[in-house]
Amino acid sequence: MIEFQPGKYRRTIIRLWRFIGIGLGLFILYIVAVSFNFFWLFGGMPDLKTLENPKSELASELISEDGKSLGKYFFENRTQIDISQISPNLIDALVATEDARFVNHSGIDPRSLLRVFKGVVSGNSSSGGGSTLTQQVAKNLFNTRSEEFEGLLGKIPLVRIVIAKTKEWVLAVILERKYTKQEIMQMYLNTVSFGNNTYGIKVAAKTYFDKEAWDLNVTEAALLVGMLQNPTLFNPLRFPTNALNRRNTVLAQMNKYDYIPREDFERYREKPLGIDFTVEGHNTGLAPYFRESMRGYLKSWVKMYNEEHDMNYDLYTSGLRIYTTIDSRMQRYQEEALTEHMKEQQRLFDEHWKGRNPWTFDNGKEIPGFLTTAAKRSPHFISLKRDLGEAEAWKVMRKPYKMKVFTWNGEKEVMMSPLDSIAYYKRFLRAGMMSMDPRNGHVKAWVGGINFKYFKYDHVKQGSRQPGSTFKPFVYVSALDKNFLTPCDHVTDAPIYFGPSDGVPGGWSPKNSNNKYSYQSLSLRQALGKSVNTVSAYLIKMVKAKTVAEYAHKLGITSKLQEVPSLCLGISDVSVFEMVGAYSAFANGGHRTEPMTILRIEDRYGNVLQEFFQQQNQEISENMAYNMLYLMRGAVEDPGGTAGRLRQYGVTEGNEIAAKTGTTSNYSDGWFMGMTQHLVSGIWVGGEDRSIHFRTIALGQGGRIAMPAWGMFMQKVYKDPTLVQYRKEPFKKPENYVRECGGVSSDSTDTYVPPSRSDDEGVLF
Repeated sequence: MIEFQPGKYRRTIIRLWRFIGIGLGLFILYIVAVSFNFFWLFGGMPDLKTLENPKSELASELISEDGKSLGKYFFENRTQIDISQISPNLIDALVATEDARFVNHSGIDPRSLLRVFKGVVSGNSSSGGGSTLTQQVAKNLFNTRSEEFEGLLGKIPLVRIVIAKTKEWVLAVILERKYTKQEIMQMYLNTVSFGNNTYGIKVAAKTYFDKEAWDLNVTEAALLVGMLQNPTLFNPLRFPTNALNRRNTVLAQMNKYDYIPREDFERYREKPLGIDFTVEGHNTGLAPYFRESMRGYLKSWVKMYNEEHDMNYDLYTSGLRIYTTIDSRMQRYQEEALTEHMKEQQRLFDEHWKGRNPWTFDNGKEIPGFLTTAAKRSPHFISLKRDLGEAEAWKVMRKPYKMKVFTWNGEKEVMMSPLDSIAYYKRFLRAGMMSMDPRNGHVKAWVGGINFKYFKYDHVKQGSRQPGSTFKPFVYVSALDKNFLTPCDHVTDAPIYFGPSDGVPGGWSPKNSNNKYSYQSLSLRQALGKSVNTVSAYLIKMVKAKTVAEYAHKLGITSKLQEVPSLCLGISDVSVFEMVGAYSAFANGGHRTEPMTILRIEDRYGNVLQEFFQQQNQEISENMAYNMLYLMRGAVEDPGGTAGRLRQYGVTEGNEIAAKTGTTSNYSDGWFMGMTQHLVSGIWVGGEDRSIHFRTIALGQGGRIAMPAWGMFMQKVYKDPTLVQYRKEPFKKPENYVRECGGVSSDSTDTYVPPSRSDDEGVLF
C-alpha cells in the first residue's frame, strides 16, 4: 500500500505552477520582444497609424461619363468592395471552410491551434490549419513576412516562420479590438489572391464568372473559396479536376455547418464549373488606346499633385478613381463600326495587291530593301544586334518559330520568322477615329487603331499624317473672315499658278483630282463640297499661307504648319485629335473648345482631388461659324458632293451634316470629318508607311476608305434610344442670321440629285 504524502503533493503542484508561471512570463516577454523588435532581433511591426488605416494595393480605375468601368492601371488587379455588395453564399462558404468559429473567437482560435498540434504529433497533416481569417488579414494587409519586417533572427528559416506567426497573432488581436467582424471579413475578401493576377472578390467574380460579387450562386461561391487554399493548384483553367474536387469539398463543409441542406449538396456537387473567364488586362476592355494615352498624363498629374500637396499617391496602387468624358455606349459603337469597316477595307486591300508587295515608289515599282530597312529599325533587331552581333541577329530574324498573329478572324498560330512577321504586319491598313461634343469639349469616343494587343501605336493623338482636303475649311474660313470673299461669291475652276513672287521658285500649279478644269463658275459651297483644288489654291493665293496657318492654329491645330501655297491641299502633318478639336469651333458657334478627357479624380474613399473644367475662346464669330457649316453641308446635300454616299447609311434624312473628305498624294492617307449639331468626329485610314496604299482613287479616296466608318458609327448612335441628346436635327442657326445666297440654301427643301460622276475629291499632288 502506497502512503499518501500531502507535503510532497503540494511541492509538486507548486513546482508545476511555478513552471507554468515562468513559461507564461517568458511567453509574455517573447511577445513584448517581438512587438517592440528587441535588439533588432525580430524585425519591425506596422505602426499604429498603419493599423488604424490599413491600405492594400488598389488598381486605379478609369470610369466613363455614364458610369461604366473602362479599365484599370495596376500591378495587382484589385478593386475594393463593401461587404454589403458580396453574396451571402460566398460569406457562408468562406466561414464554413476557413474559420467556422470566426464570429466567436477574438483573433486566435485555441481549438484550431490544438487541432494543428494534434496533427503535428500524430503526423496527420490533413487535420487543418490554425490561422483564423483575422490572422490571414494581418498577413495579407501588412505583409508581415516581407523583408521590410525581417529582423536578425529572420535569417533562420524555421525561426522566421515562428516570428511571423507571432506577429500575425498580435496583429489579429489588435484588429479584432479595432474593427467589427464585418469589417475584418471585408478586409479579407478585398485582399486575397485568386490567381491570374486577380485580387479581391469583386475582380474574381468578374474574371471567372463575368458577374458582380453579389450575384454569385452557391457553386460559384464554393469554387472561389476553394481556390483560396492554393490558387495555382485549384486554378479551374489549368486544373479543372482539382478545382471541381476542391469546390465539392467546400460544398461538403457548407453542408456540415448547416449552410446548405443535404439534398442541395448532392445536387450542387454534380454541377459543372460553369466558368466564364474574362481576364482583365491592359489589352482588353473598352477604349484601350484611350487608356494608354491617358497613362502618361495621369502619371505626370500624380507626380505634380504629390509635390504640391505633400502626398504619396501612386497611379498603380492608390485606387484612384478617374472619371472621364468617354461615353461607354458611343465608345463601343465606334469600336464596332471601325472593326466592321476596316475588316472590309483589308479584304479589298489584299485583293488589290494580290501576288505583289504593297510597298512601292510613286511609279508603282517595289521599294528594294524595304523589309531589311524596317527590320533594322525594329526594337527586336536592335536588341539582338546589341547582345549577339549583327550576323547572329540576322540569323535569329530569319529563323521561323511558332507565334500567334492577328487576323481579322481572330488570333492564329503560325510558323513565322521575325522578318516574316514584319512583312505580314506591314500589309495591314491602320486607322484612328475620335468623336467629341463641341459644346463642352468632352471626348466621347477614342479608337486609336485596329487592335491594341498587336498594334500599340495610337493614330488619334500619337500619330500625325497629311490631312489632304480636310484642311481646306481653314483656307475658306481665313478668306471669308478676312473679307476677301463672302459666302455668296463664286470662283472659276481654272488653273492657278504660283511663281517666285509666291515663294515657289520653280513654279507650281495644282491639279484637280481628275486632272481637268471645268472652267465653271462655282459657288464656294459647290467648290468645297466637290473639293475643287483650284478654288482652294485661288483662296490661299489671296490670303497667303501665313494667314491660313494662323487661322488653323487659333482654331485648334497645334502642329507646325508649312507656310507655303501647297498648304491649301493639306501637306502638313496633323493628328485626328487636333482636327476634331479644330473642327469643333465650327459646330460651337466659333468657340474653340479644347478637347477634354477627364472630369475629376477622386481617391479611394471618394474624396475629390481635382475637378477639370472646359476651356473655350471665341475665335471666329457665330455667323462665320455657321457660314462654314453651311458651306460644308454641300459635301452631303449637293450634287457631286464628296460625301453624298452617306445617304446609304440612313443618317442624312431629317438631319444636317457638315462634312469634308480628304485624300493625299497616291492615296496614302484617307480622311473624313463629320459634324452634326452635338457631335464632331474625325477618322484617318492608311498604311503604317506612306508607301503602302491603294493605287486607284476609286478605292483610296477618303470617301471610300474612311467615310463609311462614320456612317456605320452614326447609324448605331441614332438607333440607341438612350443617346437622344445626339439625335438627328439641324444645326442651331444664330439669331438675326441672314439667309445664304446661291447654291442650296440652309433651309432648302431641294431634293438631292445623285452626282453624274464618281465622288472623286481633291487630291494632293
